[in-house]
Amino acid sequence: MKTKTFRGGVHPLSNMDYGKGLTSKSCTVMLPVPGTIVIPMSRIIGAPAKPLVKKGDRVLMGQLIGEAQGFISANIHASVSGNVIAVEDRPHATGIQKLAVVIENDGRDEIHPDIAPFGTVDSLEPARITEIAKAVGLVGMGGATFPSHVKMTVSDQKPVDVVILNGAECEPYLTADERLMLENPGEVVGGLRLIMKAMGVRRGIIGIEDNKPGCIESMQKAIEPGEPIEVARLASKYPQGGEKQLIRALLHREVPSGGLPADAGVAVFNVGTAASFYNSVKTGMPSIDRIVTVAGSCIREPKNLRVRYGTSFADCIAFCGGLTEEAAKIISGGPMMGIAQPDDKATVIAGTSGILALSHKEAGLQQIQNCIRCARCVEACPVNLMPLSIAAAANSGRFEETAKLNANDCIECGACSFICPSRRPLVQSIRLAKNALRQSARK
Repeated sequence: MKTKTFRGGVHPLSNMDYGKGLTSKSCTVMLPVPGTIVIPMSRIIGAPAKPLVKKGDRVLMGQLIGEAQGFISANIHASVSGNVIAVEDRPHATGIQKLAVVIENDGRDEIHPDIAPFGTVDSLEPARITEIAKAVGLVGMGGATFPSHVKMTVSDQKPVDVVILNGAECEPYLTADERLMLENPGEVVGGLRLIMKAMGVRRGIIGIEDNKPGCIESMQKAIEPGEPIEVARLASKYPQGGEKQLIRALLHREVPSGGLPADAGVAVFNVGTAASFYNSVKTGMPSIDRIVTVAGSCIREPKNLRVRYGTSFADCIAFCGGLTEEAAKIISGGPMMGIAQPDDKATVIAGTSGILALSHKEAGLQQIQNCIRCARCVEACPVNLMPLSIAAAANSGRFEETAKLNANDCIECGACSFICPSRRPLVQSIRLAKNALRQSARK
């Protein structure tokens, strides 16, 4: 099987397992559900859901407690049964306070009576499959939490002929997707079949980095002979799992500047999203939990945990033996694109692929120096940008210039900041530019 890749990118850690050896052999363990669950009404992307419950209400597992508002939004469901003790702002994985429903878990896991299987891939019509994705609040579980029913809505102007499942998991330390593909490959393939039928697509590709040979083998075994689904081997390089990079590596297609995967005739979903969707269709239960990698040198016993949504980062860390020392950074997600947390009070949501507690050495906390114009950031950029020029313009407030330099095409992978010998916070400066351009566009 030929190994495929893209131009640019970096190797984030000197050891070639990228820190994944801490948990790659760690079978998924079910985390006991805590006494209090805090479920945010906001994902990472999209409008927040409208709370449908209030303090004093009793809720059941799988019950709709937050209703999507607008097209780019998603329904929210209770991950336990119990009593609502508050609807108020609480710490969110984005690092700020956001509205959440707080549930006192009664420990009974009483399921809402409306929960029932939806059917099978053979029995469901394409439009119905998309409706189910919307009803169960399916979102991307690779980190961004983009509503999946939006991606699955096919446009005549942008026909899609290939669905790609992202099993690259290129971020250091994270092995949640790896364990999913090893332990439940049938769920991943089952979800891909549903997505392909919903979109009327006859070709599926599962892209997996070559540092996960067991996953490549397990996924190949889960595919039926003659099925129009293939497993592709990708080079182990960051950000191999970026949508544009996957499309370029697997299909040699280019997503145009300012465009989306659909502009290249492709839809990309995470393997975790596919598995979650398969289980929701099979059982009727919306996605209420996910696998989370808890790792980093400050974690006493790194593990992969299956965690109910609304469980605090503190509870996850405590189950892994706590911290061996004070962490320089606690990160939601991976070290490259994850979000640094002010503390451990945020709770697990659909996009929480990892919880990392990193030492000062791991976190790369070094003094910022002047740019030496070495252009290593240009060489590393996977979307052919000039990070040093965009950052310089942004830091000087010349935001119109950043637009001409295509700042909005930046995928914020952090490769430029990582490779910079002067430790310049390039991606943060580019984010500043993108935010300023968004505000200008609104005006």
